[in-house]
Amino acid sequence: MKDTPSLHWRKSSYSGHEGGNCVEVARLASLVGVRDSKDPDGPKLMFSPAAWDGFTADIKSGAGGRY
Repeated sequence: MKDTPSLHWRKSSYSGHEGGNCVEVARLASLVGVRDSKDPDGPKLMFSPAAWDGFTADIKSGAGGRY
């Protein structure tokens, strides 16, 4: 996936501005991209919107320990 000027990567509001272990997420038409904020030119993971929504719902509910 090549970065485009219109692609908006965002970091969680829970992430501090000091750096650290953060991921960034970008919504595309049919996929959700995830990348390491410390390596924005590195590899990116792609998920279907349904898979990403299920993952984040599990994390929010406390069921994230299974990942």
